[in-house]
Amino acid sequence: MTSDTDNILEAKFAAAPVVPLIEASDPAVAVATAKALQAGGLDVIEVVLRTDAALDCMEAIIAETSGIIVGAGTILTADDAKAAADRGAQFIVSPGLIYAVVNFCKEHDLPIFPGTMTPGEVQQAHCIGLNTVKFFPAKLAGGIPMLKALSSVFREMRFMPTGGVSADNLGEFLALPSVIACGGSWLTPKAAIDAGDYDAITRLASEAVALASVARP
Repeated sequence: MTSDTDNILEAKFAAAPVVPLIEASDPAVAVATAKALQAGGLDVIEVVLRTDAALDCMEAIIAETSGIIVGAGTILTADDAKAAADRGAQFIVSPGLIYAVVNFCKEHDLPIFPGTMTPGEVQQAHCIGLNTVKFFPAKLAGGIPMLKALSSVFREMRFMPTGGVSADNLGEFLALPSVIACGGSWLTPKAAIDAGDYDAITRLASEAVALASVARP
């Protein structure tokens, strides 16, 4: 089943196939970061559950912005997925392929991008009806050569590489037809956020959009 959010994500990724990660402990900072990313042309954002206030930050972004699709990342259990969904997450990203998380998301028509890095994991995802997965950690898992190898076998599977993606290799990843989008934290450097330099975040987002447009004219 394809949800309305699936269709929206497809359209968003067609326009700008980059998903920035936000890790924050202060909702105000999270909102400012999200707005800076949106100003640069990126409006699909993953808030990673790596701080105690992550769900508060995600909820604040949803409440205080418009036109941004906000998902929750670093989802480890079905309880994590439920907590994120209850707070308004529009998609779920997990570092691994966990059936309980996938099943919860399917039951609630919530797009899920589970992490995979081996042929066995991609095959498991395929066998349970998924056609899009996260490829993580992308660089350590073999990068572009590994993605090419996986794509030749799993021809209908699409991948979201995350982990080691940067402005330096974004274009190479996006040049692969099987890559639906790339995720990354290089767009939200801690130093810039700590300094309140949100213009720097906007510049990085704009640069990523420009690189994507070259990779996918």
